Amino acid sequence: MSPNPQPSTPPSPPSRARGSRLVPVWLRAYSRDTGARDGLAALIVTLMLIPQSLAYAQLAGLPPQAGLYASIAPLLLYALFGSSSALAVGPVAVLSLMTAAALGGLDPALLPDAAARMQAAMTLALLSGLMLLLMGLLRLGFLASFLSHPVIAGFITASGLLIATGQLKTLLNVRAEGQDLPTLLPALIQQLPQTHGLSLAIGLAVLAWLVFSRRHLKPLLLRLGLGPRWADLLSRAAPVAALIVSTALSQAFDWAGQGVKVVGSIPAGLPPLSLPSLDPTLWRELALPALLISIVGFVESVSVAQTLAAKRRERILPDRELVALGAGNLGAAFSGGYPVTGGFARSVVNFDAGARTPAAGVYTAGGILLAGLLLTPALYHLPQATLAATIIVAVLSLVDFSVLRRTWGYAKADFLAVAGTLLATLGLGVEPGLIVGVGISLALHLHRSSRPHIAEVGQVPGTESYRNVQRHAVLTREGLLGLRIDESLYFANARAVEDHINAAVAQHPELRHVVLQCSAINAIDASALESLEAIAHRLHEAGIALHLSEVKGPVMDRLQRSDFLQQMGGQVFLTHHQAVCTLGGEPRPSTPPPAAD
Repeated sequence: MSPNPQPSTPPSPPSRARGSRLVPVWLRAYSRDTGARDGLAALIVTLMLIPQSLAYAQLAGLPPQAGLYASIAPLLLYALFGSSSALAVGPVAVLSLMTAAALGGLDPALLPDAAARMQAAMTLALLSGLMLLLMGLLRLGFLASFLSHPVIAGFITASGLLIATGQLKTLLNVRAEGQDLPTLLPALIQQLPQTHGLSLAIGLAVLAWLVFSRRHLKPLLLRLGLGPRWADLLSRAAPVAALIVSTALSQAFDWAGQGVKVVGSIPAGLPPLSLPSLDPTLWRELALPALLISIVGFVESVSVAQTLAAKRRERILPDRELVALGAGNLGAAFSGGYPVTGGFARSVVNFDAGARTPAAGVYTAGGILLAGLLLTPALYHLPQATLAATIIVAVLSLVDFSVLRRTWGYAKADFLAVAGTLLATLGLGVEPGLIVGVGISLALHLHRSSRPHIAEVGQVPGTESYRNVQRHAVLTREGLLGLRIDESLYFANARAVEDHINAAVAQHPELRHVVLQCSAINAIDASALESLEAIAHRLHEAGIALHLSEVKGPVMDRLQRSDFLQQMGGQVFLTHHQAVCTLGGEPRPSTPPPAAD
């Protein structure tokens, strides 16, 4: 072996066409086995998505083909840009409801006919796509954190109740308008005498079938000897069976002639290349709804994607997801669709069915495209009550009242966020409810952080650990007060910290040293720095020195850019134990009141 080995030069990578850089990574190593798994998953999701797409378009107040169109281009574009192998993008219940609310809040002069309403929905998708794309390019994926889980849980539960209640008018075949429960429920009650019996019977029959198939069909098929994969496929196809049977019966017995509302004509063919409205007035009116739709859609989508990715030890890139969802919404905007996101139910089905790559979404888009080309004439006689029942069964799975009990037992502030968002959404509608929920969440955060937990700490005997004197039997030092601040310091809590330290000093007249343990402080803003300067000055006048311990590196970097450390007069210690050993007097025991650790 050579005594002075030279570094080896790595071999040059094989030449590759420049165009291959545009090919998604998952496609470069695509295999026949992977294709078979993706194909089966796509078949199952397609069977699920056809009735859902039609139903969600109805929920959004749009023609049924809008749901099909919104399930093609977004799937293709997400496959190119997304980071999840199993996320299925398309129309979802919550965004459909938010779309209906956004369009319902527009000046009627902006929506003179159905074509204008459809164009407004495409414009909403365009704005949402642009916002998501911009947030992705600016790496603003962290904004999803501003919607806390309690707010999202309350919002989705309330939205599910609103959607299910709103579909009762279709089951009853009556007219009842309203975007919130106080408006919708009285209208439904008033119209009860006008209920159309046959429509209600169709809806209830489909409801019963869908509930049965969700809970019992797969176990029944397994008991009959069918293989697990086919049993799963057939149970997933239950909504398609309801669609086929009710459509056939509707045509055979002329239910439309008996007063049952049917879907009617659905244009066959490819999604149209369409142009959203460029009317600045419409853009201004839809800007806030588009922002809320973008945030809710992103939070829902990335939550689903991360949940599924964790099961396969994969990684989701939030900023890339923003770009992918933005591209998907832009695709919907120019192909006759409306706002889309990653759906929970269809993504879970896609995952469970064995999808390995985003190619499953490409195959699903192909299946929806074939349905749009070949099956739409056959859907003319499809009862709207069938679609309403499909929506009700789908959204009731979103309703989760147990979150109220869990948050009440764990944290009353989170309960307030859940309950406040739920009640506001039910009482005011989806957009005001979401804004109220975000406001409650931010207000609770500000309230908590403005009242930081500050503990007097003492030494656990025989160790170098320091814990709260109110919770542990510890040793304190004569003439020294150790305080641990469990919050970053900023303008909202600076005064509270100052008042707490002043009060603690007043209770210990023998003090010579105050040591602030800073292990939990991640940042100190200018307002808090001024408070620390005031504290140090006040303590100095009282003959007490202020010291710091366990200051984090980034915090120390900022403090060193000011003259606070020179004015403080005390020392900065690497550990709190070092400060106590250097400054403290005789140890004395502190007996805490009984309390949970």
